Amino acid sequence: MTAIPARLDLPARRRRHARLIAALTATVGACATAAAALYQPVADAPPGQDAVVVDPLPVVYLGRTAAPLLEAARAEDDARWPAAVAREREQARRTSAARVALGRAEEIVEEPGLSWPVPLPTAQQGAVIDLAGAGDQVAELWRADPAQAAAVVRELVAGGEFTPAEVLDAAVEAAVGAGLLALADAGTASDPSMMAEQCLGAVPYLVLAVALASADLD
Repeated sequence: MTAIPARLDLPARRRRHARLIAALTATVGACATAAAALYQPVADAPPGQDAVVVDPLPVVYLGRTAAPLLEAARAEDDARWPAAVAREREQARRTSAARVALGRAEEIVEEPGLSWPVPLPTAQQGAVIDLAGAGDQVAELWRADPAQAAAVVRELVAGGEFTPAEVLDAAVEAAVGAGLLALADAGTASDPSMMAEQCLGAVPYLVLAVALASADLD
């Protein structure tokens, strides 16, 4: 019997997140279609026509369905790659423990007696916050300079508190979240032109999420 190379259990990120990438791409197309439903009737109307009937429902529908569509795609990707998911979870346990340990060490050396208006996060909460913050930082940098963002990822993982995949995944979440927020705002806008503009405003974030979900720095 021929041994199966271990690398087969380590899909490239483009394959690991293929369903999510496809769903993001479909959502980009849906943004264009929904915005066109608002813009095209105006473009087709005779110059002398004052009032033009447009259809806001595609934007409203997209704002309500994009999130569950993307979440379902994530679940499908997880189901397709169970070995990769198990490895990611084990790595996440190790890196989270490293961040917790670092947080506790920092608590020990903090100046005592300081008064804070709200309780400071626990070390466990800080570990989650640190990962989300790393994702936000990388997502923001990636928009302007992917090479610089990749360098930041490598710096973050050097100490063992993060893996490249979980930082990139956190960056994907940040980009997706910004895109979904733009779509939700578009669905509740009162002016059709604003609805179309905000719907299209989600596209750069969704495209960024595709780039981050496809990036493989290992």
